[in-house]
Amino acid sequence: MKQLLVFMLFVGIFQNDLIAQKQSKLKKKEAVIYQPIAALFDGMREGNATKASDAFIEEATLQSYFKNKKGETVIHTESISNFIKAIGQPHDEIWDERIYKIKVHDMGKLAQVITEYQFYVGDKFSHCGVNAFNLVKINGQWKIAQIIDTRRVKGCK
Repeated sequence: MKQLLVFMLFVGIFQNDLIAQKQSKLKKKEAVIYQPIAALFDGMREGNATKASDAFIEEATLQSYFKNKKGETVIHTESISNFIKAIGQPHDEIWDERIYKIKVHDMGKLAQVITEYQFYVGDKFSHCGVNAFNLVKINGQWKIAQIIDTRRVKGCK
């Protein structure tokens, strides 16, 4: 009986170690997938268009889903090149998108990252919402293929 208990204890410890290793690898994998998103936001804060641009595939799209002043739901599509150009234009205040509640879904060559965010211009709050990033793995590197976000000024945390 003692041998059986010792064996079960050993198996339990071994299983827990394997589970911990798997979770650790998953977190590392998520960090690799998340890297172009971090580079994009670092580029925005720095006003560095090159850094921000490197996060995207050439054909990437950017969309915002919001209600206009009339209360109508609008989906605005903007070219990545215009977005990158705006990041690189001199501006007096830092564009700071603070993200949280990051969820990474790895599907092999495709991944999706969903975050909540708050956007600040300098120290002044501008808006909040949810980002959904679609990423593709090209030549071993993750790149952003598409972003769609929601925007609102009320109900932000």
